[in-house]
Amino acid sequence: MPNKSMAELESMVGDSRVTVEDFRIERGKIEEFARSITEPDPVFREEAVAADRGFDATPAPPTYPRVSRFPRYRPDDLEGYGFDLGFQPEYVLHGEQAYEYERPLQVGDVLTGTTTLETVFQREGGRAGTMTFAVHETEYRDRNDDLVVTDRATVIETSGAVENGDDGEGETAEADAASDEDGETRVPDPVAVETVRSVDDLAAGDAGPRVVVPDLERKHFVKYAGASGDFNPIHYDEPYARDAGNESVFGQGMFTAGVTSRVVTDWFPLAAIDEFGVRFQSQVFPGDTIVATGEVVDRQPDDGVVAVDLEATNQRGETLLTGSATATLED
Repeated sequence: MPNKSMAELESMVGDSRVTVEDFRIERGKIEEFARSITEPDPVFREEAVAADRGFDATPAPPTYPRVSRFPRYRPDDLEGYGFDLGFQPEYVLHGEQAYEYERPLQVGDVLTGTTTLETVFQREGGRAGTMTFAVHETEYRDRNDDLVVTDRATVIETSGAVENGDDGEGETAEADAASDEDGETRVPDPVAVETVRSVDDLAAGDAGPRVVVPDLERKHFVKYAGASGDFNPIHYDEPYARDAGNESVFGQGMFTAGVTSRVVTDWFPLAAIDEFGVRFQSQVFPGDTIVATGEVVDRQPDDGVVAVDLEATNQRGETLLTGSATATLED
């Protein structure tokens, strides 16, 4: 439980403060971040490729705003989302994350982020005990005060360590990686698709790329921490993670989200992506495999808008996250 009452937390709702200053989008950092989420697309590394795809400068992957967590971008070394909610860090989970894009971030942008505490509430979560939720919305604006991206994050404090799927309403998906007769899992192969530029080339039920990242190691979580600024020791400090009641260190939810974003950027032009959001469901551990997929659920030919559902599972078919994305295809 937080060390502040619900009345104290509710009194903060609606408050806003600058939480990100001089967030400079840098070429080297984009490349480092892309590599940390296993993104091979050269558009995030090579200026010539970016130019060929119509960008004035190297663009950043969809979940790159996470890099603003670095202390150098935080006023007065501000912690977290800028609000002292009294949450115990070892029992804090990232519940949901969503982005709305006006355009992709790209090299040369210098952004300011203003965060508003949108809401706080509590509910019971089974073995997770009483869970306290806080929803933060951050608007990132450039030097011209133009809105570039809106970030909505839901943070949850639980009463103790949470087991996979134990969030009070999670479900386990059908196994995409089926088991053989010996009980071993069979990881599916990656599937590539051609970039889709017209909604007329899509139909409800169409499957997108399948992104597979096998045999995760602790170094994946460390690389993501170094690239993103998410230095919660629960992701790389084994004694700390075990003392908090976990079986071992586990991957950042946003690492899995970054891998899943590859489904969308492999499927549609980066500049066409309007929204990307995920809901975290289970943890990913060393030795696991991430399998990320997507499916068309709606298309609006008159507006060129396509909506897709996303899912990431592990090698046992257990759901790591679910999500959605929309894109406007103008061709």
